[in-house]
Amino acid sequence: MKRKLVILTLFALLLAAFAIPATAETQNQSFIIMANSNSLPNGLEQRVNAAGGTITRLIPEIGLAVATSSNPNFASAASRIPGVQTAMPNVTLQWIDPTHQVAIEWTTASVGNPPFSGSADFFFDLQWGHAAIEAPAAWAVGARGAGARVAVLDGGFDLNHPDLVPNINFELSQNFVEGESLQYGLPGPFSHGSHVAGTIAAAQNDFGTIGVAPDAELVLVKVLGDAGSGTFADVISGIVYAANVDADVINMSLGATLPKRGIYDDDGNRVAGANEVAALLTAISRATTYAYQQGTTVISSAGNSGLNSNQTADLVHIPSQSTHVISISATAPIGWATDPLNIDLDNLASYSNYGLSHIAFAAPGGDFVYPGNEACVVAGLSRPCWVFDLVFSTGNQSWYWSAGTSMASPHAAGVAALIIGANGGPMHPAQVEAALRASADDLGQPGKDAFYGHGRVNAFNYFDN
Repeated sequence: MKRKLVILTLFALLLAAFAIPATAETQNQSFIIMANSNSLPNGLEQRVNAAGGTITRLIPEIGLAVATSSNPNFASAASRIPGVQTAMPNVTLQWIDPTHQVAIEWTTASVGNPPFSGSADFFFDLQWGHAAIEAPAAWAVGARGAGARVAVLDGGFDLNHPDLVPNINFELSQNFVEGESLQYGLPGPFSHGSHVAGTIAAAQNDFGTIGVAPDAELVLVKVLGDAGSGTFADVISGIVYAANVDADVINMSLGATLPKRGIYDDDGNRVAGANEVAALLTAISRATTYAYQQGTTVISSAGNSGLNSNQTADLVHIPSQSTHVISISATAPIGWATDPLNIDLDNLASYSNYGLSHIAFAAPGGDFVYPGNEACVVAGLSRPCWVFDLVFSTGNQSWYWSAGTSMASPHAAGVAALIIGANGGPMHPAQVEAALRASADDLGQPGKDAFYGHGRVNAFNYFDN
């Protein structure tokens, strides 16, 4: 009974984490103004003032401005400004639910070196995802991500983590969240942004874990609060900023599923109507298109609601279904710790969104469906066997396990960084995607399929010529 209670409690946490957000609330006085084109109209500030608003941010690269107003008719008035297509509420969404970090157990550097790899990075043997994508084989031929710049758009980060510090570009890293700092500020080991950043580029420094691209540069961009919520304006601003600082790759392990007919809060009050939702989708696609045009490859988690996008025409997952975004589904073993050399690492994770038109590639994301609760021992750590099926990475002054397409996306971003670094310079996103496609392991049905897209990414195949 105790074992079942533990599993049911975990399942409840996962449901809370992976469900479509139940609430979506607006900042009542914050609006996004979208111009007819990617250029802002002349005299916009004066005309916004005349409509009862104040511009607080300009995103001129894609024809957007953010304004505040206490005028209940501001959106209508601003939409009538010449050269303006529409004004919409700057909606706040829960892009990340902290409870999806499901492994409540965490550890410190108290164990010795792992018994299998011989790596002095003592937690490396917990990172089965690296084996799945053949990252060590890529390192062996010299592909380590040096010269590639990866922008991680997320919540706060542990800026002092010894696995992250060697690769962080502190000068370029940026915070867009008002009232918070780039440094993760909540108590406890869980830091979604740190976990994602570590999967991409934790340094191989004889300590802790190793990222897929251990020599890549990290630009940390905070677009969400530490609790996982954030505005459209902040997410969009982060995308444009990352493109402007010449990021080769943007990783967005964040997302929300929106009903196209409108967003309503728990009390049934309309937050954004169908036209406003359409405008918000256009706004974020302007940002991802801008990044693509600037030469930045945009990679995003596909979402954790177990939805088939081909059967949910009224729903759209952003940013993974935004323009020019490479969407990543999640794979996982079932019982890896029981037989790590022989267990299949490529099951589609039970929670992963899928769909032929939605998924570009798959990557390791972890899962929690192993049926037993017996203990296993890996790298000197004894935990329930199912824990080792999750993804292990850096946290807030710690390391911990987590599962989600949020964990899959950085594996793919790391592979992209390896390819770009080996190329010796910038690559157009279309070239990066073509390289990922050519090197992926074709799983599931031959060719592109709904679960794995063009295949599970492989770090070594690109270099195995």
